[in-house]
Amino acid sequence: MLIREYYDEFPPQSTLKELVYSGAERGGDNCQFIWEDENENQYERTFREVHEEENKLGAFLQLHGIGKNSKVSILGENSYEWHVIYYSLAVDGCIIIPSDPRLPANEIAWQYAECGCEAVFYSEENAEKVDIIKKTPGVAVKQWFAIKDYEKFLNEGESADEKYLKAYHDVPVAPEDLACICYTSGTTGKTKGVMLTHKSIMTDLNASCHALTGENAIGFLPLNHTYAWASGLFASLVRLKWGYICTNLRHVYNDIKKYKPYQFAAVPLIVEMIYNAIISKAKRNGSYEKLMNGIKTSRNFMLSGIDMRREMFSEIHESLGGNLHYIICSGAYLNPEIEEFMHDIGIPIITGYGLTECSPCVAITRMYNYRMGSVGLPIECCEVTVHEPDANGIGELYVKGDNIMIGYYNDPVSTAEAFDGEWLKTGDYGYIDKDGYIFFTGRKKNLIILSNGKNVSPEEIEIHLQKIEYVKEVICYGENGRIVGEFYLDEEEYPDAKQRLKADVAEVNKTLADYKQVAIIRTRDEEFPKTTTMKIIRNKNQK
Repeated sequence: MLIREYYDEFPPQSTLKELVYSGAERGGDNCQFIWEDENENQYERTFREVHEEENKLGAFLQLHGIGKNSKVSILGENSYEWHVIYYSLAVDGCIIIPSDPRLPANEIAWQYAECGCEAVFYSEENAEKVDIIKKTPGVAVKQWFAIKDYEKFLNEGESADEKYLKAYHDVPVAPEDLACICYTSGTTGKTKGVMLTHKSIMTDLNASCHALTGENAIGFLPLNHTYAWASGLFASLVRLKWGYICTNLRHVYNDIKKYKPYQFAAVPLIVEMIYNAIISKAKRNGSYEKLMNGIKTSRNFMLSGIDMRREMFSEIHESLGGNLHYIICSGAYLNPEIEEFMHDIGIPIITGYGLTECSPCVAITRMYNYRMGSVGLPIECCEVTVHEPDANGIGELYVKGDNIMIGYYNDPVSTAEAFDGEWLKTGDYGYIDKDGYIFFTGRKKNLIILSNGKNVSPEEIEIHLQKIEYVKEVICYGENGRIVGEFYLDEEEYPDAKQRLKADVAEVNKTLADYKQVAIIRTRDEEFPKTTTMKIIRNKNQK
């Protein structure tokens, strides 16, 4: 049995308020955030400076009657201001509703009405949505704050009577207090508000940071998702390392090269994009065969205990900033071949598994206890088991621990359905090997039920179809008892892709069991719609 290894010691915190204060004190004059505006002007803030702004904003909140248990939403794209607003709301004992800015106005309005949201900080990009939301029956938001007026908020808070700052500091925040309501598709597809306490968030954060060590990072995951909290929003206050705030995904490659992160967190689609860019470049400049031979040589060196990967693949490393040591990847299934390739060139993928209901991390790969294809070992705060495993040991993953949500907001029926006693039913299928490593095989809600009674995870078919060189994206689903493969192809580089597809899918089918073979082929002219964490939306119910 391999041992779950842990890194570093740091003061454990029981509430987000304690975390914010501790991080500011320990971080002091070290840089915490770097970002650029639309004109590429660069800005920096130290931990101390961030905390000073939090205090001013905290006084502003108290001045406007926002405090303990006030339900406040942040509706905006990633920004420096988003971070500070969240920190201040957490210290003020508010219940935070982090809204997805890509959702339509009517859905955001439903969430605000459903949870009784009282105040909203919104970005200029969402001003038109706000106008619609304000007119929606049932929405009872009393105060609207445009994030573009952030400096005015700080000035108002700084000028306020000292009693408001004192009131902000004196707000009692306990581990059992509700910290946020995060709207998600949940484990069964219906939109629900996940209730996370300070205890659940901090338990998960402490365990996650124990399982990983790291340095300077770059953040581009949407801040309304819990994955971004564990990997950046809160982790910076534990690790005391600066992070660059990427506000535009179109600039992410240039930002990585410019700010040279030690690591960053991503979803599989981003890792696939990096992999495809490396392979495509090698094929274009005629170095593909040299790259593959280099990987074989590198593997032989590794077997002898010699690691030459960073030297042998220095050009690739330089294209990614030259300082990238690993990528944390979670949120969906990652092709093991891509994981193996990235490991071979010296940028290991630290895979993880989690869901919003678990605050969000459940398992993380360890740097020196690495098992290819696994999503890692459980973090120290929770237990994982396989419910009713089949002959291959595959069944639904169940989780329990202090990081688990207390339920879905105002939805006791869905809450009861999500639990089996003290175990949370994740809705995900997988197995656990003899050493305790978790392997994810597919999502219950994606299962294809065939006419012969067989259940097939589309992910295990897609992983083979993605090996076709011109396939950019693919999803599989069932239709009238048969399996459909729907493809988005790279016709720019491979003009004959559509003509080749039928024959190439037939070759893939030969490697699959009869009941897993693709019977219907469809192509599309545009990429699949995606969530804000870059996961393909398979059906209208996925959020």
